[in-house]
Amino acid sequence: MATRQASNCMPVCLFPLLAHLGRHCRPCSCLLTRCRPVSFTQEALSGFAEAAGTAFVSLVVSGRVVAATESWWRLGTPEAVLLPWLVGSLPPQAARDYPVYLPHGSPTVPHRLLTLTLLPGLELCLLCGPRPPLSQLDPQLLDRWWQPLLDPLRACLSLGPRALPAGFPLHTDILGLLLLHLELKRCLFTVEPSGNKEPSPGQRRHLLRSFYALVTATHFPPEPGQQEKVENAACLAQVPRACYQVSGTEEPGSGWRLVALHLGPRLLLLLLSAQSPTHGLRGLATHTLHALTPLL
Repeated sequence: MATRQASNCMPVCLFPLLAHLGRHCRPCSCLLTRCRPVSFTQEALSGFAEAAGTAFVSLVVSGRVVAATESWWRLGTPEAVLLPWLVGSLPPQAARDYPVYLPHGSPTVPHRLLTLTLLPGLELCLLCGPRPPLSQLDPQLLDRWWQPLLDPLRACLSLGPRALPAGFPLHTDILGLLLLHLELKRCLFTVEPSGNKEPSPGQRRHLLRSFYALVTATHFPPEPGQQEKVENAACLAQVPRACYQVSGTEEPGSGWRLVALHLGPRLLLLLLSAQSPTHGLRGLATHTLHALTPLL
């Protein structure tokens, strides 16, 4: 793809996140953090998409999709991972018009990624072809659909890097988490659930990425064979499976704890503080899984 780079063109398949996250999350098709949008926000998205002439529209907060049209949710891997990350990685601008190659959907013909800032930190994103021109998305069109919703949308901004609703009861030992729903193709991901300083967010991402690669390769393969699916479907729907890893000794106060819990189509990975006792990891993961599932 490097040979296709042109002036002001951003081939999303070159972004390093594909190597670090998109590759490992291919079975679930996307890594999306989704807050629970109210009905009028969804109606505004659908109405604005129709007015703009595209089926692919989303609201992005800090590189996370918080609401989107159904077509956007159905984007394949790796673009569903990379597009919101790309938006979150760019410096703030009122509007953008980026040509992007879609590694899964259109690797040779560029699409356009249009972004419009509704509020600081909240961007409206459109994936489209040659039309509409950015100039067609004038303030009158934005005001018609979004001005009445700006106050409710400010609630999305409170998610920020934590990616969880304010006041959500998360155990204080949890330093990071990744929850996948393989059937819904939804994901909840954060490495900043609280104010803990160690390890750094970058180290937490690395630990969770490595642990995800390990458990999906050795313990919970995300794409079993068809015969295995048939034989184990009933069992997997009822019986949770778990594994854990400790970086260091298993004594409390030494080594980070990583635990994975697989129940039906849901897979939860937790990074826990060194104070978390290993004998309680499965119970903590089970409780957290049930608490987080309604957020997907």
